[in-house]
Amino acid sequence: MRNKYKNVPDSKGHFGQYGGRFVPETLMPALIELEKAYKKYTKDKDFLKELKTLQTEFIGRPTPLYFAKNLSEYLDGPKIYLKREDLCHTGAHKINNAIAQALLARRMGKTRIIAETGAGQHGVATATGAAHVGLDCEIFMGSEDIRRQSLNVFRMRLLGAKVIEVTTGSKTLKDAINEALRDWTTNVVNTHYVMGTVFGPHPYPLMVREFQSVIGIEARQQIMQLEKRLPDCLIACVGGGSNSIGLFYAFLKDNIRMIGVEAGGHGIKSGKHAARFAGGSLGIFQGCKSYLLQNRDGNVLGTHSVSAGLDYASVGPEHCYLRDLKKIEYTYATDKEALKAFDLLSKTEGIIPALESAHAVAEGIKLAPSMSKNSIIILNLSGRGDKDVQEVARIKGINL
Repeated sequence: MRNKYKNVPDSKGHFGQYGGRFVPETLMPALIELEKAYKKYTKDKDFLKELKTLQTEFIGRPTPLYFAKNLSEYLDGPKIYLKREDLCHTGAHKINNAIAQALLARRMGKTRIIAETGAGQHGVATATGAAHVGLDCEIFMGSEDIRRQSLNVFRMRLLGAKVIEVTTGSKTLKDAINEALRDWTTNVVNTHYVMGTVFGPHPYPLMVREFQSVIGIEARQQIMQLEKRLPDCLIACVGGGSNSIGLFYAFLKDNIRMIGVEAGGHGIKSGKHAARFAGGSLGIFQGCKSYLLQNRDGNVLGTHSVSAGLDYASVGPEHCYLRDLKKIEYTYATDKEALKAFDLLSKTEGIIPALESAHAVAEGIKLAPSMSKNSIIILNLSGRGDKDVQEVARIKGINL
């Protein structure tokens, strides 16, 4: 499998027919500058040493691979391990990429970084990285996501970032990315755009995957230490797709079942979901070619998920490529299934997952009865659920 990946993406950022660069000419110099800097500094000993130190002493890596004994027994199925990215500093995997890009921006001589955010975790991570390296920071966030994630908005402001409310369109992640790209087009000289997922124009899908691949590298080593063998199945939620690629990438050469879980919302037939592989088609969106929820005229459709971080109309191009190769399966969990999984993990293990991660837990719950007790699942717990408690309470009609 690695041999097939030797030249993927190609020099123009293509994963087969997916990916590439579809941006205004004004952004091309910035992307070329970023690609050159990424190639240079990821071979630079001082950069790699600083990043490694921050991963250990600041982020808190390696994160544990935790045997969820109570959940495994409750489901009467396989042994379920949780890769505890929720224990990273700031509460999610997003910091792995954000701190690396902040270091890169400083070395490129930028004085300002910008980012988009949906669930707020990438915004918090970017604001954290900016504070650490001493850069100005502005975060674009849709009005609906600001409502759902008010705690994270306050955290970003505490960290010194300016949160810019996006009131256009669906007022969610898609619209926040649009505004961030517009800002970058105007301020390319002094500004770096910290893309939060394996999406967008090249080199972002490659770069973010590499910065997140530490998840799978650790998990592979940890499961071999704990069980003396590789797992039978990996499960992770898929919004843009960075936590899932981060887990899956280290296992691509192995014959292991891998499942990416999209947001099923109210169900595919309802049209209110964010399951790109279940209801989308190939299109060009926000800098790259990938699967996209769109109508016959190519207009982007509205999306819905109980989880702000999965509520996005497209998906990373590498996921499309891996799906074509039949290396990764893609399914979805509905809002109801994710909320049930949110409750179950909280009550059985004393771990409150992010609503994004709850989608992966939901798939584990569905899959467990079909697997033997000798089987092993690694489930990526991409973030903690503190940020979602108020929204879950609202959905349940509970006044806090």
